[in-house]
Amino acid sequence: MSNMDIGIDLGTANVIITLGGEIIVNEPTVVAYNKKKNAVIAVGDEAYKMLGRTPDYIVAVRPLKGGVISDHDMTMLMIKEFIHKASRNLMVKPQIIICVPSSVTDVESRAVVEAALAAGARKVFLIKEPIAALLGAGVDITEASGTMVVDIGGGTSDVAVVSFNGIVCDASVKMAGNKFDQAIIRHFVNKDKILIGEKSADAAKRAIGCVFEPEASTTMTIKGRNLMKGLPQALEVNQVEMFDALYPCAMEIVAKIKSVLEISPPELVGDILTNGIVLTGGGAMLGGLDKLIAEHTKAPCRLADRPLECVALGVAKAFECSDSLLDGFEKVSVYKYK
Repeated sequence: MSNMDIGIDLGTANVIITLGGEIIVNEPTVVAYNKKKNAVIAVGDEAYKMLGRTPDYIVAVRPLKGGVISDHDMTMLMIKEFIHKASRNLMVKPQIIICVPSSVTDVESRAVVEAALAAGARKVFLIKEPIAALLGAGVDITEASGTMVVDIGGGTSDVAVVSFNGIVCDASVKMAGNKFDQAIIRHFVNKDKILIGEKSADAAKRAIGCVFEPEASTTMTIKGRNLMKGLPQALEVNQVEMFDALYPCAMEIVAKIKSVLEISPPELVGDILTNGIVLTGGGAMLGGLDKLIAEHTKAPCRLADRPLECVALGVAKAFECSDSLLDGFEKVSVYKYK
């Protein structure tokens, strides 16, 4: 790998950029655009601070929603700015690998590639999230042996069975970290008539979120607005209440995993019983999720090391094995660009 190679994990919640195998950027997938000047004024952390706080002529948006690119133009502008930020001190044009959601369309793929080329890339490659996730988890995907990966991000959960450098079967469900937060918010609105914010819901999910054998003794205090009185209120919640909010969401992911196992070749299903299921992504850190999946699939399940950065690290490793990857890694040079 060259020290000038750039890897980009284009996620719903965060963009992570590696340079020479080292993570140099990890910022929210947000872009702020000035409509009067027709110019991007901020991306990442700075743009995230502007969400919900801008005048009409400044738009602060998340260009990826539910695991797909919802705003092509903003995505292209955001990619350009991030690449410029990462390659500011480079003397030559870099090679770039971009990890895109598994449900990305051909049109969206071309838009992403064109943005990278316009930002000064020498060569651009695309890689699918399941392949990058397994590479980042340190799994050897070159052998003809099946491994299942479940990548739970902010917008979608991708499930795939990989063998001999390729994706054998995969599926995606729009149930992930953001939906977990919304489920927590709904639960306390319905149960206690208290409205909490997304950041509070995320903090509660990280602190005491659980989907397997919850403990009532594990508690924390959340703060929100009482919808009946319109006044601020603090509420002590325990792990059992979080379980009630999150369990139905987790079971949607379990159901998708089962559906992929049902269409997998029996030989590979046998391999999965040996090799197990690898969990990656921030959503995979939900308490007890690995045990819940293992109980329902009867296959061993483990959380990858550094699950939040797993895909980005896999993108960086993809430079070393680009010639051997058979699927999920696309050499964009086959397309013709003007």
